[in-house]
Amino acid sequence: MKTSRRAFVGATAVTAAHIWIPKGVKGYTAGEIVPVTPQRAGISKWDLDTPALCVDLDKMERNIAKMQRTCNANKIAVRPHAKTHKCAAIAKMQMAAGAIGICTAKLSEAEALLAEGVDKILMTTSNLPPAKIRRAMELKKRYPGFIQAVDWDQNARDLQDAAKTAGVVADVVIDVAVGTRSGIPPGEDAINLARLVDKQPNLKLRGMLSYDGGAQHINTFAARKERTLKNIEENARTYEKMKAGGLNTEIFSGGGTGTYNIYHLVPGFTDVQAGSYIFMDMQYVAIGNVDGQPVYDDFEPSLTVLATVVNNRFSGRLTTDAGAKALTINVPHAGVIGEPGMDYNAGSDEFGSITFKEARKEWKMGEKMELIVPHCDPAVNLYDYIYGIRNDRVESVLSVTARGHSQ
Repeated sequence: MKTSRRAFVGATAVTAAHIWIPKGVKGYTAGEIVPVTPQRAGISKWDLDTPALCVDLDKMERNIAKMQRTCNANKIAVRPHAKTHKCAAIAKMQMAAGAIGICTAKLSEAEALLAEGVDKILMTTSNLPPAKIRRAMELKKRYPGFIQAVDWDQNARDLQDAAKTAGVVADVVIDVAVGTRSGIPPGEDAINLARLVDKQPNLKLRGMLSYDGGAQHINTFAARKERTLKNIEENARTYEKMKAGGLNTEIFSGGGTGTYNIYHLVPGFTDVQAGSYIFMDMQYVAIGNVDGQPVYDDFEPSLTVLATVVNNRFSGRLTTDAGAKALTINVPHAGVIGEPGMDYNAGSDEFGSITFKEARKEWKMGEKMELIVPHCDPAVNLYDYIYGIRNDRVESVLSVTARGHSQ
């Protein structure tokens, strides 16, 4: 029997968790297995145990509103990518603000979010293994709003066979590559794949995806815009040929946080898949804004990790309890809020090492500081909960619904 992480965490007895224990190994008693529970709402954020993942709700809500407002003005839709937050509650906030659906990178993410009532999901990567294809068809059977990608002719045939066996008509988009990471190259190969899908009785062609991940972090808006529009040209021609050939092109989706205000210039483009905009991170802060300023301030950094100073005994140096296991990647370095002169190195597993020539205050042992994460997506995946903060108090505790769902 397959048991979700949510069911496991909520278990109060061994039998509820369906744990297999090898013979000869002493098992745990029910009393030794306790639910993992977060700290309660209502307390000051400064009283949270650390490291703690926090989101400033006011800032996040403003970010959601700005993305929706800008895209509405540009006559393009928002289909946010949940790989950033993996959180059903946040996905529902985005939908309530006007998003037409949610993207996921992984099938297990889609399963977790659909089970929590996020009813319109587009999976942006292809499912190749037979077991995953069967799981995808079961999702389609239960959730009509599920759409999946395909970028290989044999995969399209496999999807057709599985959909027929499951008794469903599966919604499919063609993943048309921008760059070399994934997808079928634009041009005749992509068009022929679309035609193949269109001919399958148990598949419904919905359009195409074209995500340019390499363009998101290009420094300066001018360079980012130039490269984005240049890279998408062949994909846009492919879209036009698909449309002229009578193929369904109701979806032409892509874009991200760094290019959300560029893709409306591409004829036929329907929606942007921005993810990081709700949280932001040090990678995005450095790419520059539309006015030519070096700091990308379109959206506010709302996600922070709260850390505790555990050593201040050495001149020009502090140690915290937030290392790689709290922040994941270490390039660029995390940012210390209120201390622009500090360099935060999370190269150690358990500890963060801060060096500085001058600090704005004297930091005491046991004192807490807030960090802007290097890259928000993998950082979120380290935590079971995000503490929703308003006016420096914990207003809500948001479960990271699809934490660890990487299949």
